[in-house]
Amino acid sequence: MTKGDEKPGEAARAEVLGQLMEVGRAHSAVTVMFHSAVAAKQGLNATEEKTLDYLQRKGPLTAKDLAELTGLAPASVTGLLDRLESKGFVRRVKHPTDKRRVVVELNQEKLAELAGFFEDWARDIVEACEEFSTEELRTVVRFLSVMSERQHAAATRLTR
Repeated sequence: MTKGDEKPGEAARAEVLGQLMEVGRAHSAVTVMFHSAVAAKQGLNATEEKTLDYLQRKGPLTAKDLAELTGLAPASVTGLLDRLESKGFVRRVKHPTDKRRVVVELNQEKLAELAGFFEDWARDIVEACEEFSTEELRTVVRFLSVMSERQHAAATRLTR
């Protein structure tokens, strides 16, 4: 089908998909830069900062759990955890039910130092959401959930 053969709905969808790709790229770039800036304030890199986010949201995890969540190779996770432990953000402790295993838990006091960097941004998010209806926000949540799953799978493929 040539461009002239497209139905009006198809052309509009193609245009919106193109815009979505451009906006998605821009959003991705500013997200990485924001998290890099927050991380740098604490002597971290963006991967370290986001790993702390996983631990905060999911609770204590094994290195294997973190490898699966981050899509990083196990050896990379070991180095990552070594760095986070040496900086005082995490500690390795015996698993609560299987003493042969180790879990990584957050140092909550050290993590609290990062919280202030997100307070202004959280207010900005709440303010920005005021211009969207609840249904529109539900659509955004659904879209971001699907995109997160797809991007996690893509990251995992890249590390295999």
